[in-house]
Amino acid sequence: MSAVATHEPAHSGAAIKSAAAWLITAAVILWALLISVGYLLTHGLENSMLVRWDHSVERSLSRHRSGGLTTVTHYATFGAETLTVIGIGLVVFIVLRIVLRRWRESIFLAVALIGEVTIFVSTTMFVDRDRPDVAHLDGAPPTSSFPSGHTAASVALYGSLAVIAVGLGARAWVRWILLVLAVVMPATVAMSRLYRGMHFPTDVIAGALFALTWLMVARAVLFRRRS
Repeated sequence: MSAVATHEPAHSGAAIKSAAAWLITAAVILWALLISVGYLLTHGLENSMLVRWDHSVERSLSRHRSGGLTTVTHYATFGAETLTVIGIGLVVFIVLRIVLRRWRESIFLAVALIGEVTIFVSTTMFVDRDRPDVAHLDGAPPTSSFPSGHTAASVALYGSLAVIAVGLGARAWVRWILLVLAVVMPATVAMSRLYRGMHFPTDVIAGALFALTWLMVARAVLFRRRS
């Protein structure tokens, strides 16, 4: 068993306050960085080579759509829909609490998911980036194109499941399945969002990077080894 599974953190008031302080600080920094990048993309770099590349990728994908890929990307996107993430997260949260008879892993999962959606939604309140100017294959939610919430949610969900499995020393085949899912699902969701005209490449890259960073911070704070 790894250190994650054998060292239960102290549940003192000081420990909880310290963890909360670290998480809030990290969330604010990530939020500020995302807003800064979003502002640059929509104001400072709107005519740059980077943004022109964003548009060219979307126009190219829209010209090469097919019935088969449209169907596949529809179901791939479903794997990161809000209700899907909430449903899977809630079931795993309850199962972990019952099986392990402790809160740490369940809390880590909750922090990973709630933190991701909070940072994402609060960012879209300040960054107003239009969706790509191609035909959209999904209904556009009332949020900015930047960053990609679906991509971020898939990283937070499937990445946290992999972290928990590795930390608990689960059977090798379980660890490998979840590790593969943690890579394949976000990549598939990101490509699907691009294909379906819902996001630019920089949107999905930003979504993946911020969610991955948040996941690493949550793991470091909630699973840190105590002497």
